[in-house]
Amino acid sequence: MGCPQAGPDTVAAMPETPMSFHMTPEELRRWGHEVVDWVADYLATIEQHPVVPGVEPGEVRSWLPPAPPEKPEPFGDVIADLDRVVIPGTTHWQHPGFHAFFPANTSGPGILADIVSSGLGTQGMLWQTGPALTEVETHVLDWVVDLLGLPERFRSTGDGGGVIQDSASSATLCALLAARERAMARGATLDQLVVYASAHAHSSLEKGARVAGLRPDQLRLVDVDDDFALRPEALAGAVAADQAAGRVPCLVMATIGTTSSLAVDPVAEVAPIAEDAGMWLHVDGAMAGSAAVCPEHRDQQAGLERADSYVFNPHKWLFTTFDCSCFFVADRAPLIQALSILPEYLRNAASESGAVIDYRDWQVPLGRRFRALKLWFVLRWYGAEGLRHHVREHVRLAQELAARIEADPRLELAAPARLNLVCFRHVDGDGPTEALHHALNATGRVYLTHTRLADRYVVRASIGAWTTEQRHVDALWRLVDELA
Repeated sequence: MGCPQAGPDTVAAMPETPMSFHMTPEELRRWGHEVVDWVADYLATIEQHPVVPGVEPGEVRSWLPPAPPEKPEPFGDVIADLDRVVIPGTTHWQHPGFHAFFPANTSGPGILADIVSSGLGTQGMLWQTGPALTEVETHVLDWVVDLLGLPERFRSTGDGGGVIQDSASSATLCALLAARERAMARGATLDQLVVYASAHAHSSLEKGARVAGLRPDQLRLVDVDDDFALRPEALAGAVAADQAAGRVPCLVMATIGTTSSLAVDPVAEVAPIAEDAGMWLHVDGAMAGSAAVCPEHRDQQAGLERADSYVFNPHKWLFTTFDCSCFFVADRAPLIQALSILPEYLRNAASESGAVIDYRDWQVPLGRRFRALKLWFVLRWYGAEGLRHHVREHVRLAQELAARIEADPRLELAAPARLNLVCFRHVDGDGPTEALHHALNATGRVYLTHTRLADRYVVRASIGAWTTEQRHVDALWRLVDELA
């Protein structure tokens, strides 16, 4: 049967064209303005919120409907729910009273770069799938070598180079995998391998060792000195004992700025121990590595020129929106050998030419976002001058706070006040220290975390949020003085 002739009646009976459901470019423009205005208003009024929300576990979830929407909802309702659901349940990391952990700063240029990255939607697993993503990242990380005065061997123009990982935990895992493969290529078995770090090293090393297939007893946490830095003689003794027992030292991680106290391991003294044992030397710069933007703080990098790999986090103290962790290697070959798998569907002429970097071979995941845009935008907005200004100001504020604590007979410093971290306690012991800590946080105006140093309860005051100014540190001291 043939199709009926089209006429007025048949045209009227045809179904309407289905709606696309997509947000059009014009709708994106309209709502994009609304969202950016919302973010700007949030940052402008952030001090009006308690640093930590007063919600119970499960409370935020109770504010959400039990099932997803069947029909599209007005986007204005979505934005309204940011104020109804998200803000009341948010710990405000950008709050000037946030002195917990280490900072996880964002900034205007970082936020805008994230929008551009999301808009481009580039998946940069290969150079071919993201030439700009790859080459901007390579070039910006070479800029970082200049910016921080890092060793020349970390430049992409030699055997090494840099890559942006999501976190220092991922970078440490990649260093472990490269070290493991190098040791096994030399004839060691997985069961023989041993890794070492300070007893105050970040827990990501222990987690990475598990992921890399090592047992808990293959990790050695080495004793620290009175300033909580790794003792080289204790490391040398542990290495010698393992070698005598037929085990194979694989990797040692030295830390520039531990989480508990910002202790700096003596990299220059650790390096020859690593070299003599054939170990991979990985250095975790964490937050403190950012301080090297100021030449006067580069002494903590002594010995870094002998490291196999180095990581630090611009998403902590260089105002680059999370996630952005810079990982450098002196020789990229072991890293690529450990992580490169090439199925047929990823083969392409550019990769096979050997003239490009494929960052899929420098990380655990295959896919990757255009993270370098955030660092690129931040470096261009602030310049080295702007970054140095803010780092120096945070250090000044922290040292001023430390001096006030030292001068108070009720309080004492629990560790040397390095850079922007002040560790302190009440002279009457753990009970009063813990009570002071809880009282400070209960005000809602500040948020501090604690640690244990020399088996004593210690309060940590980290000065690093991009919003924190003199008046906020003065307010913190007034609270300490009042509640101590």
